[in-house]
Amino acid sequence: MKNSKRTISVAIATYNEENNIERCLNAVSDWVDEIIIVDGNSQDKTIEVASKFKKVKIIKTTNKPIFHINKNIAIDACTSDWILQLDADEIVTPELKKEIISYLEKNIDDVKQNGFWIPRKNYFLGAFLKKGGQYPDPTIRFYKKGKGRLPCVDVHEQAEIEGAVGWLKNDLEHYADTSFSKYLLRHNRYTTLLAQEL
Repeated sequence: MKNSKRTISVAIATYNEENNIERCLNAVSDWVDEIIIVDGNSQDKTIEVASKFKKVKIIKTTNKPIFHINKNIAIDACTSDWILQLDADEIVTPELKKEIISYLEKNIDDVKQNGFWIPRKNYFLGAFLKKGGQYPDPTIRFYKKGKGRLPCVDVHEQAEIEGAVGWLKNDLEHYADTSFSKYLLRHNRYTTLLAQEL
């Protein structure tokens, strides 16, 4: 006998994501229970766009040097049984949506993992990268409430999960580098953070 449906929250931290956030939210708004957005004082229309979605709850704060701090604020504000942590420039594919929903409908006795790796496809200058170690680009983004958080030490860190971690099969799409200038700006920011850490 199956248990009652387990709930799911989406956790997102944003800063000036007006060009990405609608596409990200369109992919999840019809099947998740709530969407928590922690906005780091965006100067564009991020909040205006996100506010159009009924399930969105927005928490306003400052833009921290380590962006994961705001991600943790979003994670902590989630109230559902499971959390899907996303970046605004990521899209849940229909196949990944179906896989997550199927998992949430499983018998409670079949659930062994507290978190899951998700393969990720990175879009770069007109196409998804498939070679050079760029795919799959696994990331831990789906976990039980209270079982996963970010350490807030490294810009490329993974969530730390208490307990067993499994794998989902279907892809998360990542649209970080839609232009070469954006790629250079992002990597300049990352190398500055890395230099500060060293």
